[in-house]
Amino acid sequence: MSDERETEKNYSQFFSHSNDLLCIASFNGYFKCLNPVWTKIFGWSEQEFKNKPFIDFAHPEDRNVCIAAYAKLVSGEEVFGLESRFLGQDGSYKWLSWNASVSGDEQLVYAVARDITARKESEISQKQYIKELEALKFALNIHSLVAITDKQGKITYANEKFCEISQYSQTELIGQDHRIVNSGYHSKDFFENLWRTISQGNIWKGEIKNKAKDGTYYWVDTLIVPFLDKMAKPYQYVAIRTDITQRKLSELALLERSRLSLLSAEISLALSQSGSVPEILQSCTKTLSQYLDIAFVCIWTFENQTHQIQLQAGIHCTDRTCQTLTNNQDFPNHAVLANSIIGLMTKNNQALFNEEVTIKNEEEFLEPFFSNFLLAAYPLIIEQQSIGIIALFSKELFTNSTHNLLNWIANNIAVAIDRIWAREELLSRREALLLGLASQIRNSLELDTILATAVCEIRCLLQIDRCYFLRYLPNLPQPTLTITHEARNPNLPSMLGDIPMEKVTFLVNILLERELLCIDATNSTCLLDSVPQEFFSKFGITAQLLLPVKNNSSEFGAIVCSHSCEKHTWSHSEISLLQAVTDQLAIAIDHAQLYTESRAATLAAQTHAEKLSETLHKLQETQSQLIQHEKMSSLGQLVAGVAHEINNPVNFIHGNITHASEYIQDLLEVLKLYNQHYPYPDPEIRSFCEEIEIDFIADDLGKLLSSMKMGTNRIREIVLSLRNFSRLDEAEKKPVDIHEGLENTLLILQHRLKSSKCNISVVKEYGHLPLVDCYPGQLNQVFMNILTNAIDALDEGIEHGVSGIGSDFYTHCPTIHISTAVGSNNFALIQIADNGFGMTEDVRKRLFDPFFTTKPVGKGTGLGLSISYQIIVEKHGGSLKCRSESGKGTEFLIQIPICSN
Repeated sequence: MSDERETEKNYSQFFSHSNDLLCIASFNGYFKCLNPVWTKIFGWSEQEFKNKPFIDFAHPEDRNVCIAAYAKLVSGEEVFGLESRFLGQDGSYKWLSWNASVSGDEQLVYAVARDITARKESEISQKQYIKELEALKFALNIHSLVAITDKQGKITYANEKFCEISQYSQTELIGQDHRIVNSGYHSKDFFENLWRTISQGNIWKGEIKNKAKDGTYYWVDTLIVPFLDKMAKPYQYVAIRTDITQRKLSELALLERSRLSLLSAEISLALSQSGSVPEILQSCTKTLSQYLDIAFVCIWTFENQTHQIQLQAGIHCTDRTCQTLTNNQDFPNHAVLANSIIGLMTKNNQALFNEEVTIKNEEEFLEPFFSNFLLAAYPLIIEQQSIGIIALFSKELFTNSTHNLLNWIANNIAVAIDRIWAREELLSRREALLLGLASQIRNSLELDTILATAVCEIRCLLQIDRCYFLRYLPNLPQPTLTITHEARNPNLPSMLGDIPMEKVTFLVNILLERELLCIDATNSTCLLDSVPQEFFSKFGITAQLLLPVKNNSSEFGAIVCSHSCEKHTWSHSEISLLQAVTDQLAIAIDHAQLYTESRAATLAAQTHAEKLSETLHKLQETQSQLIQHEKMSSLGQLVAGVAHEINNPVNFIHGNITHASEYIQDLLEVLKLYNQHYPYPDPEIRSFCEEIEIDFIADDLGKLLSSMKMGTNRIREIVLSLRNFSRLDEAEKKPVDIHEGLENTLLILQHRLKSSKCNISVVKEYGHLPLVDCYPGQLNQVFMNILTNAIDALDEGIEHGVSGIGSDFYTHCPTIHISTAVGSNNFALIQIADNGFGMTEDVRKRLFDPFFTTKPVGKGTGLGLSISYQIIVEKHGGSLKCRSESGKGTEFLIQIPICSN
């Protein structure tokens, strides 16, 4: 019987102490017995479990499975590894793994369950992670070209996007390196740098131009990530590329438009310059060779009388240099090439564009290379007559944009040649002076200068009584007609100023129509009515010539020439020459206005850029200062926390030392009485007392406790200094003792003052300062920054054997001198000086600049003195100055108002 009781007792203990969930349930679906782990895990009491059918605790989604398993048990089968969720008292569910069997005689179910919640949640999380990885892989394969290579660069994997863009199959790519798609665009150094980067285990990112299987090119934005083994060496590389071909094509198109715009501007500038035909055309060919990828460009003209071909200008470019072709000696067989090109053109003088040409007798040329290039040739036509041709050879196809621009250039060159020929034809005549005038006008970009020069030179050249510039502004609220510039015979009255429009409406109409007005005899003309007759009579005008200036602005202007003393007939040559001048004047006005607008736009852009730069600098400075303030705030919180945590146990020790001293003194007194009354103790006691030197202990114990008390007092002083220095609860201004802040800062820096190779002395000369209204925490930060810099300077001086000799306070050892006083205007003065090696004037001027530091990298941020300056000047309305000379130490002078208003 006792064995059965013992066994029953062991079963009961096993049931109660098992870490698994053990239970017994009846066939009616209710629990009969549960071990304590059920309550521990689910929170329900045992009685709460028994009051409900156990199926009520199962998760709704698991109840059918549980009912089926229970039916198997009732039928006599066993259940193993059933997983279901069970409801806890807090409303959460936990996963259980069940093993159960039945006792048919007793109609009871015996079950063991184990909490597998952590494992199930891990499985769910892992499935979700795998699902996300699959989604990420799908998105990556859809968007990017992915390839994996071994450490030698052989491709081991290529996704479908890579195959689609490169037009190679996976079979063709696997086992190859990326030379299979090398376009030859990038240099050898480019790929050497790439391999050097990734072989060192670093990620490489950049843009690469590749070549597809069909010979087309595509651009990819590439990221190559090395996978490292345990030895930190790459064992494979994963390259993820994004197709940026369209973006690059857009960029190239934009660059081409920009390049062609610059080319057109340069050609316009070259054509506007004065000079001979060969000089100007040579400038044009040089410009074309600079902006276009061409191997050869040449311009020929036809001689007026014989119509023979003449070489005017040319450029022959190789990979290294460009050779100027200016005469027959440079290119003796140029006529053969020119006639071949002319022969390719139709009778209608149509341009040739991207033509593949074959030229006979290639050996007669500079090099037998012309047939390997594409030709673009354009006739130079004036009034439907060809006056020459321009031809260009290139290895690359000319784009349509280039073709259109070259057409425009050919037309402008033709116009320029015709203009130059006309000018050269007039050089032997008086009218050549007028062309010089036009050149003078166009050499200036100031509109007033241009107009003033024009009217003066025209009057002197044509020997007329008056020349003036007439301007009409129709877009003003009140349209005005004004004479702005005038050159006249001194005997004639001035016409400068506004003209009443109602008296000269015919002039307004002529200006609007931009027509020429030529009046030879004002008294007999049939073009004028009675109103202008009155206007001309007022100024004594007998003949007048008005030539409109056809510029591109919304304003209307005209050059007006007139005679007042005698009748005059305007000759055809005068009119032609003045028309040429007004054309030049129109261009000059356009240039002047464009120059004015460009200057205004440039000034606005520069102003905006300066403002942006200034704003960015202020933002960076503010951000750095905020970071530094946050660091100091965090340091203050740490200091305050450490002080608080140290303070409690130190107070506990300090308070108990006194009582410990009294108790020990009482024990020593008892020992003394014991020795008096029992002078002969037991030998064992006497031997032990001699061994421990009882007399020395009695004598030294008091001294030991006294030194411990001194130590705790020292710790309490340090803790108080730390709390006072941090001052987290003093964000607002309050009256404080400046000397206390200085002492607290020195106490915190005591370890640095004493740890130097030669101890740093601190000389203090405190004046009688009242309480100062300030931000104590921020002021302590200023003291800390200045004193720390002083210690750093003295340490560096000790290390290099430098000590300032010129100080009044100290001569031999490193010293910091601190003095305070009340200055004028009720200001508190704090002076902190050291006898270090000082600084140069350049360093002193930049001392308070943000990010400026003379310390090695990693030992200073360059923000300490900048923030200190801000605290003293902006926060306290004071001043922070530095006096220093190289070899004579450094002194900081702080002035802050004692009472703030």
